[in-house]
Amino acid sequence: MPPRQTSPRERAGQSQGPEAVADGADGGASPILAHLAGRLRRRRQELALTLRELAELAGVSERFLVLLESGRANVSVVRLEDIGRALGTSAAALLSAGELVEEHAPRGPSQGEAGAAGGVLVALLGLRGAGKTTIGGRAAGRLGVPFLELDGLVAARAGMSLGALFEIHGNAYYRRLEREELGRLADARARGIVATGGGLVTDPATFERLRRCAVTVWLRAKPEDHWRRVVEQGDARPMANRADAMKELRALFQARRALYEQADFVVDTSALGLARSVDRVVKIAREAGRRDATRSP
Repeated sequence: MPPRQTSPRERAGQSQGPEAVADGADGGASPILAHLAGRLRRRRQELALTLRELAELAGVSERFLVLLESGRANVSVVRLEDIGRALGTSAAALLSAGELVEEHAPRGPSQGEAGAAGGVLVALLGLRGAGKTTIGGRAAGRLGVPFLELDGLVAARAGMSLGALFEIHGNAYYRRLEREELGRLADARARGIVATGGGLVTDPATFERLRRCAVTVWLRAKPEDHWRRVVEQGDARPMANRADAMKELRALFQARRALYEQADFVVDTSALGLARSVDRVVKIAREAGRRDATRSP
């Protein structure tokens, strides 16, 4: 008897192991997987993460994320928690009907490691494409501390995407919300790692407040690397209808360089690469946490 031929759906399920392809009884996505898919897509887009970046942070394949975001993949609770943590939230929050909240508390570090960095807020500075989300998320995971995106907090406060916020309300309104959300973090004595917007340093009052409440780190990169990373994220806006876009990026880099150089630390991501840049941010956070602990009563 010849061996039974497996169907495409069975082969897809086998390739994913326990996270098999799952359709509803009518051939479409089940309601709970469709709900989860929508929340995953929105959260990833809020954080400006590509599928590749999220896959690396969560330890899953890009193909599995594609299936999950289309509502066609079962996912274990443990795997969903890994994805939730990479997105700065939790499996429970992704599955709930309420607002997504920042609950990032990754596994891995010992109590001593978390304690060494847990009392301070480390703020990452830099232009778009500096690696703030990727490096910040990985460093927070190593340290076992929350990872926040200031732009994500602003978008949540406004109840709309950043693109819609700028289009409807303009830059001044964005800066006001940015300043207020930073104030909330400062007043709450927030700890962990926060990725800031590229232009925060151009608002003197906001930048000064940030420098008072956080250890600041400029993630420096060559303009060419900023450009490449933004394009790899699938964002074509830097090139849209602008023949001199690269020249403008270089000019922006030079205009803000003196402001970024006021940061407490500089990490050259072009020279170090991703892994060593993460190592450097982790070391900065740990040392800052130890200093803070010795000053505490």
